[in-house]
Amino acid sequence: MIVNLHVVHDGASALNYLRRHTPYAEAVRPDLILLDLNLPKRNGREVLNEIKSDPALKAIPVIILTTSESDIDIATCYNLGANCYLTKPIGFQAFITVVHKIDDFWFSLVKLPPGGKELP
Repeated sequence: MIVNLHVVHDGASALNYLRRHTPYAEAVRPDLILLDLNLPKRNGREVLNEIKSDPALKAIPVIILTTSESDIDIATCYNLGANCYLTKPIGFQAFITVVHKIDDFWFSLVKLPPGGKELP
């Protein structure tokens, strides 16, 4: 399977990308979102809330991948509609292992909605 990874560096850009606002008018809707809570401009909680409140985006699974192990952050993210919460491992090789496991699970086992379609 080929994975196309698109990275933005802050929460405002993430929402612009997902909504295909300038300069992302030609952006491809993602099949899966990896979201850090510690983003500048709009933090991950705000971005998650926007994604899960938008009928055009809410079907896209969102994995929180962050350094926070806070029970409050975990509960907040699930209450906002996160599909999964993972704490970033320490070390590059451990991080790569987690990324491969995410890929194996979400793209090999899970049935995802077709093409980021809006839910009924």
